[in-house]
Amino acid sequence: MSLARTWSVALSGVDGHLVEVEADLSNQQPDFRIIGLADKALGEAAQRVHNAAANSGLELPRRKLTVNLSPANLPKHGSGFDVAIAVAALATEGTWNAASLMSTAHVGELGLDGRLRPVPGVLPAVVAAARAGLRRVVVPLANLEEASLVDTIEVHGAASLAAVAALHGAEVVVDDVDAVQLNAEPVPAPPRVDLSDVVGQPEAVEALVVAAVGGHHLLMSGPPGAGKTMLARRLPGILPDLDDADALACASIRSLAGHAVTDLSRTPPFEAPHHSVSVAALVGGGSRSVRPGAIARASGGVLFLDEAGEFQTSALDALRQPLENGTIEIHRTGFSALFPARFQLILATNPCPCGNYGVRGGTCVCTPMAIRRYLGRLSGPLLDRIDIELHLARVSVADRVGHAAPTSTAEARARVAEARRHSAARLAGTPWKLNAEVPGTWLRDGPSAPSPTVRRALDVALQRGSLTLRGYDRVLRLAWSLADLAQRPQLSIDDVGRALFLKRGAGE
Repeated sequence: MSLARTWSVALSGVDGHLVEVEADLSNQQPDFRIIGLADKALGEAAQRVHNAAANSGLELPRRKLTVNLSPANLPKHGSGFDVAIAVAALATEGTWNAASLMSTAHVGELGLDGRLRPVPGVLPAVVAAARAGLRRVVVPLANLEEASLVDTIEVHGAASLAAVAALHGAEVVVDDVDAVQLNAEPVPAPPRVDLSDVVGQPEAVEALVVAAVGGHHLLMSGPPGAGKTMLARRLPGILPDLDDADALACASIRSLAGHAVTDLSRTPPFEAPHHSVSVAALVGGGSRSVRPGAIARASGGVLFLDEAGEFQTSALDALRQPLENGTIEIHRTGFSALFPARFQLILATNPCPCGNYGVRGGTCVCTPMAIRRYLGRLSGPLLDRIDIELHLARVSVADRVGHAAPTSTAEARARVAEARRHSAARLAGTPWKLNAEVPGTWLRDGPSAPSPTVRRALDVALQRGSLTLRGYDRVLRLAWSLADLAQRPQLSIDDVGRALFLKRGAGE
Protein backbone atom coordinates (compact mmCIF):
# COMPACT_ATOMS: atom_id res chain seq x y z
CA MET A 1 0.00 0.00 0.00
CA SER A 2 1.25 3.49 -0.82
CA LEU A 3 -0.69 5.15 2.02
CA ALA A 4 -0.44 4.10 5.68
CA ARG A 5 -1.96 5.52 8.83
CA THR A 6 -1.43 5.17 12.55
CA TRP A 7 -1.77 7.33 15.68
CA SER A 8 0.27 9.33 18.15
CA VAL A 9 -0.55 11.90 20.84
CA ALA A 10 0.21 15.64 21.04
CA LEU A 11 0.29 17.11 24.54
CA SER A 12 -0.88 20.59 25.44
CA GLY A 13 -0.23 20.83 29.16
CA VAL A 14 -1.80 17.74 30.71
CA ASP A 15 -4.36 17.47 27.91
CA GLY A 16 -3.58 15.02 25.14
CA HIS A 17 -4.90 15.25 21.59
CA LEU A 18 -4.93 12.30 19.25
CA VAL A 19 -2.85 12.92 16.11
CA GLU A 20 -3.28 10.86 12.95
CA VAL A 21 0.10 10.12 11.38
CA GLU A 22 -0.35 9.37 7.69
CA ALA A 23 2.46 8.58 5.25
CA ASP A 24 2.11 8.69 1.46
CA LEU A 25 4.44 7.60 -1.36
CA SER A 26 4.64 9.42 -4.69
CA ASN A 27 6.74 8.87 -7.83
CA GLN A 28 8.95 11.90 -7.45
CA GLN A 29 12.52 12.57 -6.50
CA PRO A 30 13.34 10.65 -3.28
CA ASP A 31 12.67 12.81 -0.26
CA PHE A 32 11.35 12.57 3.30
CA ARG A 33 9.09 15.47 4.28
CA ILE A 34 7.18 15.97 7.55
CA ILE A 35 4.29 18.44 7.50
CA GLY A 36 1.61 19.43 9.99
CA LEU A 37 2.92 22.25 12.23
CA ALA A 38 5.90 20.36 13.63
CA ASP A 39 8.56 22.05 15.77
CA LYS A 40 12.33 21.79 15.15
CA ALA A 41 12.84 18.64 17.24
CA LEU A 42 10.01 16.93 15.38
CA GLY A 43 11.31 18.15 12.01
CA GLU A 44 14.58 16.33 12.73
CA ALA A 45 12.69 13.05 13.08
CA ALA A 46 13.26 12.25 9.40
CA GLN A 47 16.98 11.64 9.96
CA ARG A 48 16.40 9.65 13.14
CA VAL A 49 13.82 7.47 11.41
CA HIS A 50 16.11 6.90 8.42
CA ASN A 51 19.04 5.71 10.53
CA ALA A 52 16.91 3.74 12.98
CA ALA A 53 15.19 1.85 10.17
CA ALA A 54 18.50 1.01 8.45
CA ASN A 55 20.02 -0.26 11.69
CA SER A 56 16.94 -2.36 12.45
CA GLY A 57 16.96 -4.32 9.19
CA LEU A 58 14.03 -2.33 7.80
CA GLU A 59 14.17 -0.45 4.50
CA LEU A 60 12.46 2.84 3.85
CA PRO A 61 10.93 3.39 0.38
CA ARG A 62 13.21 5.02 -2.20
CA ARG A 63 10.56 7.44 -3.43
CA LYS A 64 9.19 10.71 -2.16
CA LEU A 65 7.71 10.12 1.26
CA THR A 66 5.38 12.68 2.81
CA VAL A 67 4.28 12.31 6.42
CA ASN A 68 1.35 14.43 7.55
CA LEU A 69 0.44 15.01 11.19
CA SER A 70 -3.28 15.72 11.38
CA PRO A 71 -4.95 17.95 12.47
CA ALA A 72 -2.49 20.26 10.77
CA ASN A 73 -3.41 23.33 12.86
CA LEU A 74 -2.50 21.63 16.16
CA PRO A 75 1.08 22.41 17.29
CA LYS A 76 3.26 19.32 17.80
CA HIS A 77 6.37 19.34 19.95
CA GLY A 78 9.20 17.02 20.82
CA SER A 79 10.54 13.67 19.70
CA GLY A 80 7.67 11.53 20.99
CA PHE A 81 6.27 11.18 17.44
CA ASP A 82 9.35 9.33 16.12
CA VAL A 83 7.95 5.80 16.46
CA ALA A 84 4.60 6.66 14.86
CA ILE A 85 6.33 8.40 11.94
CA ALA A 86 8.65 5.44 11.41
CA VAL A 87 5.80 2.91 11.55
CA ALA A 88 3.65 4.85 9.08
CA ALA A 89 6.58 5.42 6.70
CA LEU A 90 7.69 1.77 6.71
CA ALA A 91 4.13 0.48 6.30
CA THR A 92 3.72 2.24 2.93
CA GLU A 93 5.75 -0.52 1.24
CA GLY A 94 5.29 -3.48 3.55
CA THR A 95 2.88 -6.26 4.39
CA TRP A 96 1.78 -4.64 7.60
CA ASN A 97 -1.56 -5.15 9.34
CA ALA A 98 -3.51 -1.97 8.55
CA ALA A 99 -6.16 -2.71 11.19
CA SER A 100 -3.48 -3.09 13.84
CA LEU A 101 -1.91 0.23 12.84
CA MET A 102 -5.22 2.09 13.00
CA SER A 103 -6.08 0.77 16.48
CA THR A 104 -2.70 1.60 18.03
CA ALA A 105 -1.06 4.80 19.25
CA HIS A 106 2.74 5.04 19.29
CA VAL A 107 4.71 7.21 21.71
CA GLY A 108 8.49 7.28 21.91
CA GLU A 109 11.76 8.65 20.59
CA LEU A 110 14.07 6.71 18.28
CA GLY A 111 17.80 6.36 18.70
CA LEU A 112 19.97 6.00 15.62
CA ASP A 113 20.53 2.35 16.54
CA GLY A 114 16.79 1.66 16.38
CA ARG A 115 16.18 1.47 20.10
CA LEU A 116 13.20 3.26 21.65
CA ARG A 117 14.14 5.99 24.09
CA PRO A 118 11.83 7.12 26.93
CA VAL A 119 10.11 10.49 26.75
CA PRO A 120 8.36 12.63 29.38
CA GLY A 121 4.59 12.84 29.45
CA VAL A 122 3.88 9.20 28.59
CA LEU A 123 1.15 8.87 31.24
CA PRO A 124 -1.07 11.75 30.01
CA ALA A 125 -0.49 10.54 26.43
CA VAL A 126 -1.74 7.05 27.33
CA VAL A 127 -4.72 8.55 29.17
CA ALA A 128 -5.61 10.54 26.03
CA ALA A 129 -5.33 7.44 23.82
CA ALA A 130 -7.58 5.45 26.16
CA ARG A 131 -10.21 8.21 26.24
CA ALA A 132 -10.17 8.36 22.44
CA GLY A 133 -11.13 4.68 22.30
CA LEU A 134 -7.94 3.18 20.89
CA ARG A 135 -7.30 -0.46 21.65
CA ARG A 136 -3.55 -0.40 22.24
CA VAL A 137 -0.62 1.91 22.83
CA VAL A 138 3.08 1.20 22.21
CA VAL A 139 5.62 2.91 24.47
CA PRO A 140 9.35 2.54 25.12
CA LEU A 141 10.12 -0.33 27.48
CA ALA A 142 11.51 2.13 30.03
CA ASN A 143 8.08 3.83 30.20
CA LEU A 144 6.09 0.58 30.45
CA GLU A 145 5.59 0.72 34.23
CA GLU A 146 4.30 4.28 34.02
CA ALA A 147 2.00 3.60 31.06
CA SER A 148 0.57 0.49 32.76
CA LEU A 149 -1.01 2.68 35.43
CA VAL A 150 -3.84 3.20 32.91
CA ASP A 151 -5.80 -0.06 33.01
CA THR A 152 -8.39 0.79 30.35
CA ILE A 153 -6.09 0.20 27.37
CA GLU A 154 -3.64 -2.50 26.32
CA VAL A 155 -0.08 -1.27 26.84
CA HIS A 156 2.84 -2.79 24.94
CA GLY A 157 6.44 -1.92 25.83
CA ALA A 158 9.02 -2.24 23.04
CA ALA A 159 12.80 -2.01 23.20
CA SER A 160 13.41 -1.50 19.47
CA LEU A 161 11.79 -0.42 16.22
CA ALA A 162 12.09 -3.98 14.94
CA ALA A 163 9.93 -5.20 17.84
CA VAL A 164 7.26 -2.62 16.99
CA ALA A 165 7.33 -3.66 13.32
CA ALA A 166 6.92 -7.33 14.26
CA LEU A 167 3.95 -6.42 16.43
CA HIS A 168 2.16 -5.12 13.32
CA GLY A 169 2.96 -8.14 11.16
CA ALA A 170 6.20 -7.07 9.46
CA GLU A 171 8.68 -9.77 8.49
CA VAL A 172 11.76 -8.71 10.42
CA VAL A 173 14.32 -10.32 12.69
CA VAL A 174 13.97 -8.99 16.22
CA ASP A 175 17.34 -9.08 17.92
CA ASP A 176 17.76 -8.98 21.68
CA VAL A 177 18.87 -5.47 22.60
CA ASP A 178 19.44 -3.75 25.90
CA ALA A 179 16.53 -1.39 26.45
CA VAL A 180 17.38 2.25 27.07
CA GLN A 181 16.95 2.91 30.77
CA LEU A 182 15.04 5.78 32.31
CA ASN A 183 17.41 8.25 33.94
CA ALA A 184 14.76 10.30 35.74
CA GLU A 185 14.60 10.05 39.51
CA PRO A 186 11.32 9.20 41.24
CA VAL A 187 9.75 11.84 43.44
CA PRO A 188 11.06 11.19 46.98
CA ALA A 189 8.49 10.23 49.58
CA PRO A 190 7.75 13.03 52.05
CA PRO A 191 9.17 12.53 55.53
CA ARG A 192 6.81 11.20 58.17
CA VAL A 193 5.82 14.03 60.49
CA ASP A 194 3.04 14.24 63.06
CA LEU A 195 0.89 17.14 64.14
CA SER A 196 1.57 16.24 67.77
CA ASP A 197 5.09 17.63 67.29
CA VAL A 198 3.52 21.10 67.39
CA VAL A 199 3.11 22.13 71.03
CA GLY A 200 1.77 25.29 72.59
CA GLN A 201 -0.15 26.44 69.49
CA PRO A 202 -3.68 24.98 69.90
CA GLU A 203 -5.38 27.88 68.07
CA ALA A 204 -3.04 27.48 65.12
CA VAL A 205 -3.61 23.72 65.00
CA GLU A 206 -7.39 24.26 65.04
CA ALA A 207 -7.11 26.81 62.22
CA LEU A 208 -5.06 24.28 60.23
CA VAL A 209 -7.85 21.71 60.67
CA VAL A 210 -10.44 24.25 59.46
CA ALA A 211 -8.26 25.01 56.42
CA ALA A 212 -8.02 21.30 55.63
CA VAL A 213 -11.81 20.84 55.85
CA GLY A 214 -12.67 23.45 53.25
CA GLY A 215 -9.48 23.73 51.18
CA HIS A 216 -8.86 27.28 52.44
CA HIS A 217 -5.73 29.38 51.88
CA LEU A 218 -3.74 30.35 54.96
CA LEU A 219 -1.29 33.10 55.92
CA MET A 220 0.85 32.68 59.03
CA SER A 221 2.92 35.56 60.34
CA GLY A 222 5.20 35.52 63.34
CA PRO A 223 8.83 35.58 64.47
CA PRO A 224 11.30 32.81 63.63
CA GLY A 225 10.77 29.76 65.81
CA ALA A 226 7.02 30.22 66.24
CA GLY A 227 6.25 26.99 64.34
CA LYS A 228 5.03 28.28 60.97
CA THR A 229 6.99 25.80 58.87
CA MET A 230 6.16 22.90 61.20
CA LEU A 231 2.46 23.59 60.81
CA ALA A 232 2.61 23.95 57.03
CA ARG A 233 4.52 20.69 56.53
CA ARG A 234 1.93 18.78 58.53
CA LEU A 235 -1.06 19.92 56.48
CA PRO A 236 -0.79 17.19 53.79
CA GLY A 237 -0.91 14.53 56.51
CA ILE A 238 -4.37 15.58 57.69
CA LEU A 239 -5.82 15.90 54.18
CA PRO A 240 -7.81 12.92 52.83
CA ASP A 241 -6.13 10.61 50.32
CA LEU A 242 -6.45 11.53 46.64
CA ASP A 243 -9.12 9.68 44.66
CA ASP A 244 -8.33 7.85 41.41
CA ALA A 245 -8.85 10.87 39.16
CA ASP A 246 -6.80 13.25 41.29
CA ALA A 247 -4.01 10.70 41.80
CA LEU A 248 -3.82 10.14 38.03
CA ALA A 249 -3.74 13.91 37.40
CA CYS A 250 -0.90 14.38 39.92
CA ALA A 251 1.04 11.49 38.39
CA SER A 252 0.55 12.96 34.90
CA ILE A 253 2.04 16.26 36.02
CA ARG A 254 5.03 14.45 37.56
CA SER A 255 5.50 12.66 34.25
CA LEU A 256 5.45 15.93 32.31
CA ALA A 257 7.98 17.36 34.76
CA GLY A 258 10.38 14.55 33.83
CA HIS A 259 10.09 12.50 37.04
CA ALA A 260 9.93 8.71 37.05
CA VAL A 261 6.36 7.58 37.76
CA THR A 262 6.01 4.05 39.09
CA ASP A 263 2.76 4.21 41.06
CA LEU A 264 -0.27 6.35 41.79
CA SER A 265 0.56 8.12 45.02
CA ARG A 266 -2.49 8.88 47.14
CA THR A 267 -0.68 11.44 49.30
CA PRO A 268 -1.50 15.05 48.38
CA PRO A 269 1.59 16.71 46.87
CA PHE A 270 3.57 19.30 48.81
CA GLU A 271 5.63 21.93 46.99
CA ALA A 272 7.85 24.41 48.82
CA PRO A 273 9.89 26.46 46.30
CA HIS A 274 12.72 28.63 47.58
CA HIS A 275 12.05 32.36 47.86
CA SER A 276 14.55 33.02 45.04
CA VAL A 277 12.33 31.11 42.56
CA SER A 278 11.61 32.86 39.26
CA VAL A 279 8.13 33.50 37.91
CA ALA A 280 8.68 30.90 35.16
CA ALA A 281 9.72 28.24 37.68
CA LEU A 282 6.68 29.02 39.82
CA VAL A 283 3.98 29.08 37.13
CA GLY A 284 5.74 26.94 34.50
CA GLY A 285 7.51 27.83 31.30
CA GLY A 286 9.80 26.91 28.47
CA SER A 287 10.39 28.17 24.95
CA ARG A 288 9.78 25.14 22.71
CA SER A 289 7.75 23.07 25.14
CA VAL A 290 6.17 24.04 28.45
CA ARG A 291 7.11 22.27 31.66
CA PRO A 292 4.79 22.47 34.68
CA GLY A 293 5.89 24.80 37.45
CA ALA A 294 5.48 24.54 41.20
CA ILE A 295 1.87 25.76 40.93
CA ALA A 296 0.86 22.82 38.70
CA ARG A 297 2.93 20.28 40.65
CA ALA A 298 1.11 21.34 43.83
CA SER A 299 -2.34 20.87 42.29
CA GLY A 300 -4.42 18.61 44.51
CA GLY A 301 -2.17 19.38 47.47
CA VAL A 302 -0.31 22.21 49.16
CA LEU A 303 1.87 25.05 47.85
CA PHE A 304 3.95 26.42 50.72
CA LEU A 305 5.78 29.71 50.31
CA ASP A 306 8.09 30.14 53.29
CA GLU A 307 9.54 33.60 53.88
CA ALA A 308 6.83 35.01 51.62
CA GLY A 309 8.12 38.54 52.17
CA GLU A 310 11.35 37.58 50.38
CA PHE A 311 9.64 36.44 47.17
CA GLN A 312 9.60 38.68 44.13
CA THR A 313 6.45 40.77 43.97
CA SER A 314 5.88 39.59 40.39
CA ALA A 315 6.06 35.94 41.50
CA LEU A 316 3.51 36.47 44.28
CA ASP A 317 1.15 38.41 42.01
CA ALA A 318 1.35 35.58 39.47
CA LEU A 319 -0.59 33.48 42.00
CA ARG A 320 -3.68 35.65 41.86
CA GLN A 321 -5.28 34.24 38.72
CA PRO A 322 -4.60 30.55 39.56
CA LEU A 323 -6.06 31.08 43.04
CA GLU A 324 -9.25 32.43 41.47
CA ASN A 325 -9.60 30.04 38.49
CA GLY A 326 -7.96 26.81 39.66
CA THR A 327 -5.97 26.62 36.41
CA ILE A 328 -2.85 28.20 34.92
CA GLU A 329 -2.62 28.85 31.18
CA ILE A 330 0.83 29.52 29.74
CA HIS A 331 1.10 31.18 26.35
CA ARG A 332 4.09 30.93 24.04
CA THR A 333 4.53 31.91 20.41
CA GLY A 334 2.29 29.62 18.38
CA PHE A 335 0.90 27.50 21.21
CA SER A 336 -0.45 27.50 24.75
CA ALA A 337 -0.61 24.96 27.57
CA LEU A 338 -3.21 24.58 30.32
CA PHE A 339 -2.33 23.03 33.68
CA PRO A 340 -4.49 22.42 36.74
CA ALA A 341 -3.70 24.70 39.69
CA ARG A 342 -6.21 23.81 42.39
CA PHE A 343 -3.93 23.90 45.41
CA GLN A 344 -4.05 25.16 48.97
CA LEU A 345 -1.75 28.12 49.40
CA ILE A 346 0.12 28.43 52.69
CA LEU A 347 2.11 31.62 53.18
CA ALA A 348 4.53 32.12 56.06
CA THR A 349 6.22 35.43 56.76
CA ASN A 350 8.14 37.21 59.48
CA PRO A 351 6.82 40.56 60.78
CA CYS A 352 9.91 42.33 59.40
CA PRO A 353 13.23 41.47 57.68
CA CYS A 354 14.98 40.74 60.99
CA GLY A 355 11.95 38.95 62.43
CA ASN A 356 11.82 40.78 65.77
CA TYR A 357 9.31 43.55 65.11
CA GLY A 358 6.71 43.49 67.89
CA VAL A 359 8.29 40.45 69.56
CA ARG A 360 8.43 40.53 73.37
CA GLY A 361 12.04 40.65 74.45
CA GLY A 362 13.28 41.13 70.88
CA THR A 363 15.06 44.10 69.39
CA CYS A 364 14.08 45.10 65.86
CA VAL A 365 16.83 46.80 63.87
CA CYS A 366 14.76 47.40 60.74
CA THR A 367 13.85 50.89 59.58
CA PRO A 368 10.17 51.77 59.12
CA MET A 369 10.72 51.95 55.36
CA ALA A 370 12.29 48.47 55.32
CA ILE A 371 9.34 47.04 57.28
CA ARG A 372 6.84 48.73 54.96
CA ARG A 373 8.65 47.48 51.87
CA TYR A 374 8.92 43.95 53.31
CA LEU A 375 5.23 43.64 54.15
CA GLY A 376 4.26 45.41 50.91
CA ARG A 377 5.38 42.37 48.92
CA LEU A 378 2.06 40.80 49.89
CA SER A 379 -0.29 42.93 47.82
CA GLY A 380 -3.85 43.73 48.79
CA PRO A 381 -5.41 41.66 45.96
CA LEU A 382 -3.35 38.63 47.05
CA LEU A 383 -4.30 39.03 50.72
CA ASP A 384 -7.94 39.36 49.68
CA ARG A 385 -7.71 35.80 48.35
CA ILE A 386 -6.46 34.46 51.69
CA ASP A 387 -9.16 32.88 53.87
CA ILE A 388 -7.33 32.55 57.21
CA GLU A 389 -4.71 34.85 58.65
CA LEU A 390 -2.88 33.75 61.80
CA HIS A 391 -0.49 35.63 64.04
CA LEU A 392 1.80 33.24 65.89
CA ALA A 393 3.95 34.04 68.90
CA ARG A 394 6.89 32.08 70.21
CA VAL A 395 5.94 29.33 72.62
CA SER A 396 6.82 30.06 76.25
CA VAL A 397 7.50 27.53 78.99
CA ALA A 398 4.00 28.09 80.36
CA ASP A 399 2.48 27.43 76.93
CA ARG A 400 4.53 24.27 76.54
CA VAL A 401 3.51 22.64 79.83
CA GLY A 402 0.18 24.30 80.55
CA HIS A 403 -2.02 22.88 77.80
CA ALA A 404 -3.62 19.53 77.15
CA ALA A 405 -1.90 16.86 75.06
CA PRO A 406 -1.23 18.03 71.48
CA THR A 407 -3.54 16.89 68.69
CA SER A 408 -2.10 14.03 66.66
CA THR A 409 -2.24 13.76 62.87
CA ALA A 410 -4.55 10.73 63.13
CA GLU A 411 -7.04 12.62 65.30
CA ALA A 412 -7.03 15.70 63.08
CA ARG A 413 -7.30 13.56 59.94
CA ALA A 414 -10.38 11.79 61.34
CA ARG A 415 -12.05 15.13 62.15
CA VAL A 416 -11.29 16.46 58.67
CA ALA A 417 -12.66 13.31 57.00
CA GLU A 418 -15.89 13.46 59.02
CA ALA A 419 -16.38 17.16 58.26
CA ARG A 420 -15.77 16.58 54.55
CA ARG A 421 -18.37 13.83 54.52
CA HIS A 422 -20.82 16.30 56.05
CA SER A 423 -20.02 18.96 53.44
CA ALA A 424 -20.21 16.37 50.62
CA ALA A 425 -23.73 15.42 51.71
CA ARG A 426 -24.71 19.10 51.81
CA LEU A 427 -23.21 19.77 48.36
CA ALA A 428 -24.65 16.60 46.80
CA GLY A 429 -26.12 17.34 43.39
CA THR A 430 -23.79 20.29 42.81
CA PRO A 431 -20.51 20.30 40.82
CA TRP A 432 -18.47 21.28 43.91
CA LYS A 433 -16.64 19.10 46.42
CA LEU A 434 -15.10 21.61 48.83
CA ASN A 435 -16.40 24.78 50.45
CA ALA A 436 -13.55 26.75 48.85
CA GLU A 437 -14.91 25.85 45.40
CA VAL A 438 -18.49 27.05 45.95
CA PRO A 439 -19.24 30.32 44.10
CA GLY A 440 -20.32 33.36 46.08
CA THR A 441 -23.69 33.74 44.37
CA TRP A 442 -24.73 30.27 45.54
CA LEU A 443 -23.51 30.99 49.07
CA ARG A 444 -25.39 34.27 49.28
CA ASP A 445 -28.59 33.40 47.41
CA GLY A 446 -28.66 29.60 47.15
CA PRO A 447 -30.82 27.13 49.08
CA SER A 448 -28.49 27.26 52.12
CA ALA A 449 -28.05 31.03 52.22
CA PRO A 450 -27.79 32.36 55.80
CA SER A 451 -30.58 34.41 57.27
CA PRO A 452 -30.22 38.21 57.57
CA THR A 453 -29.66 37.82 61.31
CA VAL A 454 -26.77 35.38 60.84
CA ARG A 455 -25.01 37.47 58.23
CA ARG A 456 -25.59 40.87 59.85
CA ALA A 457 -21.94 41.18 60.94
CA LEU A 458 -20.83 40.46 57.37
CA ASP A 459 -23.19 43.04 55.94
CA VAL A 460 -21.93 45.68 58.37
CA ALA A 461 -18.28 44.93 57.47
CA LEU A 462 -19.13 45.16 53.76
CA GLN A 463 -20.99 48.43 54.28
CA ARG A 464 -18.06 49.97 56.18
CA GLY A 465 -15.61 48.94 53.46
CA SER A 466 -13.49 46.73 55.73
CA LEU A 467 -14.55 43.72 53.66
CA THR A 468 -14.71 43.34 49.88
CA LEU A 469 -17.39 41.24 48.21
CA ARG A 470 -14.73 38.62 47.45
CA GLY A 471 -13.78 38.65 51.13
CA TYR A 472 -17.48 38.42 52.05
CA ASP A 473 -17.79 35.22 50.06
CA ARG A 474 -14.57 33.80 51.51
CA VAL A 475 -15.81 34.39 55.05
CA LEU A 476 -19.03 32.53 54.18
CA ARG A 477 -17.01 29.58 52.83
CA LEU A 478 -14.93 29.56 55.98
CA ALA A 479 -18.05 29.71 58.15
CA TRP A 480 -19.46 26.67 56.36
CA SER A 481 -16.25 24.74 57.11
CA LEU A 482 -16.67 25.59 60.79
CA ALA A 483 -20.30 24.42 60.60
CA ASP A 484 -19.23 21.17 58.94
CA LEU A 485 -16.72 20.55 61.72
CA ALA A 486 -19.51 20.97 64.24
CA GLN A 487 -21.92 18.87 62.10
CA ARG A 488 -24.43 21.73 61.88
CA PRO A 489 -26.86 21.81 58.93
CA GLN A 490 -27.09 25.62 58.90
CA LEU A 491 -24.77 28.52 59.64
CA SER A 492 -24.94 30.07 63.06
CA ILE A 493 -23.96 33.52 64.29
CA ASP A 494 -20.98 31.91 66.06
CA ASP A 495 -19.75 30.35 62.78
CA VAL A 496 -19.78 33.70 61.03
CA GLY A 497 -18.16 35.45 63.98
CA ARG A 498 -15.39 32.86 64.21
CA ALA A 499 -14.83 33.06 60.44
CA LEU A 500 -14.55 36.86 60.66
CA PHE A 501 -11.99 36.44 63.43
CA LEU A 502 -9.92 34.01 61.35
CA LYS A 503 -10.05 36.38 58.39
CA ARG A 504 -8.00 39.13 60.04
CA GLY A 505 -9.28 42.66 59.49
CA ALA A 506 -12.71 41.54 58.32
CA GLY A 507 -14.45 42.61 61.43
CA GLU A 508 -12.42 45.77 62.10
